[in-house]
Amino acid sequence: MTTDDHGDPDDCGDNETSAPDPDLWEFGQTVKAFRKHAGLTQEQLHAGVGYSVQYVASVEQGRRHPSPRFIERSEQVLSAFGVIKIAANRMTRRRGLASWFRRWAELEQLAIALNTYECRSIPGLLQTEAYARALIRNVPPLPAPEVEEARIFRRLERQKLLTRVPYIAFSFIIEQAVIERQTGGPEVTRELIDHLLECAKLPNVDIQIMPLISPEHAGPDGPFQLLETEEHEWVGYSEGQQTGRVISDPKDISMLHQRYAKLRIQALNPAASTGLLMRMRGSL
Repeated sequence: MTTDDHGDPDDCGDNETSAPDPDLWEFGQTVKAFRKHAGLTQEQLHAGVGYSVQYVASVEQGRRHPSPRFIERSEQVLSAFGVIKIAANRMTRRRGLASWFRRWAELEQLAIALNTYECRSIPGLLQTEAYARALIRNVPPLPAPEVEEARIFRRLERQKLLTRVPYIAFSFIIEQAVIERQTGGPEVTRELIDHLLECAKLPNVDIQIMPLISPEHAGPDGPFQLLETEEHEWVGYSEGQQTGRVISDPKDISMLHQRYAKLRIQALNPAASTGLLMRMRGSL
């Protein structure tokens, strides 16, 4: 993947390595410690979690990224009191994100407001799992299954920002064409629209659709984001193929604010956008 909204920019590194990844190794040692505490061998754990002995061994040795299902099953089988999930969150804090996006992902954690204009795909914070998988599987080079799982896991984890308290004020402006494309097919699109409608009900989320016919349009230069930090400082972000840039120059930030303000006027208001989404849903 290359962009936040083609997913979140994704780390295209290998999942199986000749030497243990430090983050994976730490997670593996956590699983190993709870396995031994439970008095189980790797063979016995494999029977409980439904993965091969080789898979369990590779995870414990830090040579394989665990799937979300493995994490969930290990937590249950080993009665880990949430510790394995905590270790997984720490492990994936940076994995699954492209190097150029990591700084922006860190800034998101400090946000009190986040404005997003997107014309390529649904913003990562609003994607369903099925939609995200469809994006990942359509953009070469295709990832190994474990890499795909790491990307999906990280993307869905970021979405917790939508309901974090105190609330972040979110504004999304999305081109109608992005939805009309039906990435993944009609079923995936129906689920996606249902998800967008649910997100639009959140008290801190505004979703506006830019209609297909828009004679006046302030966004021809492409997608961008604006973020306000807890210190009430604004930063921006723009992205292209295999690259991303955090923007802090006051003149550039002012320009992006002007463009976003104009786009908000040009797009359908939130109520009209909800109506359009419902009509699009009904036509599928």
